Amino acid sequence: MPSLRLAAALLLSLFVLTDCARRPAPVVETVRTEDSPTPPAAARDLADVMASTLSLSPEQTTKVRSILANTVAEVNAARQKHPPKSAPLMTELKRINASSEAQLKQTLGAVKYKEFQAKKKQIQTEMQQRAR
Repeated sequence: MPSLRLAAALLLSLFVLTDCARRPAPVVETVRTEDSPTPPAAARDLADVMASTLSLSPEQTTKVRSILANTVAEVNAARQKHPPKSAPLMTELKRINASSEAQLKQTLGAVKYKEFQAKKKQIQTEMQQRAR
C-alpha cells in the first residue's frame, strides 16, 4: 500500500506540474477609475519626479513629499465621505487642491513654484509613463 500511495502522489504532482506548465498564469490588472482611492505611493512618486525635474534640495523634497502624502490622504477621505462627482465632493477637492498648492508655493519659493507651473505638463507626462 505505501508504494501505491507514493505512486499516486507522484502521479498527482506530475499532473499538477504539467497542467500548470501548459497554461500561462492569468494576468490580473488593477483597473482604477476616477473614483478609486489614490495609492499613497503616488505622492512619493510625484515628489520624486518633481525633485528631479525641478532640482529640489533634499529638504524641499522631504517637505513636498509630506505635503503630497497629506493631500492624497485628504482626497481619499473626501472620496469616502461624499458620493462620486457630487457638489460637496467637488467643493472639498477644490479646497484640498488650493491648500496643497499654497503649501507647495511656500515650500518651493516663488522662482521654483513658477518653474513648477511651467513644467506641470512635463511632470504629468512622466507620471503617466510611470503608471504604465
